[in-house]
Amino acid sequence: MQVCRGDADRGEFKKYRVLIEEGMTVLDVVLAIQASQAGDLAVRWNCKAGKCGSCSAEVNGRPRLLCMTRMNLFPTGGPIRVSPMRTFPLIKDLVTDVSWNYEVERQIPPFTSKPREPDGTYRIMQEDIDRVQEFRKCIECFICQDVCHVIRDHDKKKVFFGPRFFVRLAELEMHPLDAAPPRTGLLKGQAGIGLCNITKCCTEVCPEDIQITDNAIIPLKERLVDDYYDPVMWVIKKLRGKRPA
Repeated sequence: MQVCRGDADRGEFKKYRVLIEEGMTVLDVVLAIQASQAGDLAVRWNCKAGKCGSCSAEVNGRPRLLCMTRMNLFPTGGPIRVSPMRTFPLIKDLVTDVSWNYEVERQIPPFTSKPREPDGTYRIMQEDIDRVQEFRKCIECFICQDVCHVIRDHDKKKVFFGPRFFVRLAELEMHPLDAAPPRTGLLKGQAGIGLCNITKCCTEVCPEDIQITDNAIIPLKERLVDDYYDPVMWVIKKLRGKRPA
């Protein structure tokens, strides 16, 4: 096992030998190394069940959850490289600073509930529940953010929110009980959804199998076109006074 060691100033891969038992995951091996060979090895983890999103890293260059990546996925005898997520600043070893994601979250207008029905209840169709429920499966592992080339290769953090937050925006925009003004203006401006060229790399690595591209990003792009570029919709919304700023 080759594990990246170091901090923002200097890092290198160090080799460790570990006796593997049936059923072990990459996180199990990393923790075994920490317990017996490298007590100062830094790795972020919590639930070991693929639900907290803490143990995100890269294994042989592919972003993964360490706790959900079994060792039997890799050929016997070959080296396995574990490194931190490349997109975010390195703190130490396998731990990166993902605080930028929470700064982005604070820029998104929150859910604003519509008034209740006269009988004091809310009514929502089952198909609407199913649509937004997929987006609520996100565990904020930020693997989709790590693999997105707009952030990873072009470092557009200042003008691009990334796939995780397009999922969040889709959840809000498609919720039938949300009464907040349309967020398409945010998508067009600060969020920079136009920079996404729908390569589906984010969908391919999502551990919750959320169809990020097909069910979140593309529908949001369609809403943006309706509000800003479709001449017929533009006139209708303008007359109704509903066109976003």
